[in-house]
Amino acid sequence: MGGEIFQAQVIKNFFDCITGTDRNLTRIYMCVVSLAKLRMEPPEKFAVLVEQMKKSKQKRELSIDIIDYVCSCATEIDLTSVQTAFGVKEVSEMADTFNSISLDSL
Repeated sequence: MGGEIFQAQVIKNFFDCITGTDRNLTRIYMCVVSLAKLRMEPPEKFAVLVEQMKKSKQKRELSIDIIDYVCSCATEIDLTSVQTAFGVKEVSEMADTFNSISLDSL
């Protein structure tokens, strides 16, 4: 489970990079490499990812294969690990903390 938490954090950083104002390809490259290493991808897959990143740098445009890889990694992660990584609680757990709502507070 610990590895999946790290993967979730790397994936979050990846999407923060590509959707933020500073779309630094070096940061994106580090996210992709870190994710591949955490997932212990075979050398062939790792080489393909590095090659796609090199092409992205040359074209100054992120390869769709990189986005596809990260998205597929995200869908494979256990939801509980992702929730743990970001401190998200189940709605049912949060509902227990609310005893009642006062109409005066509305």
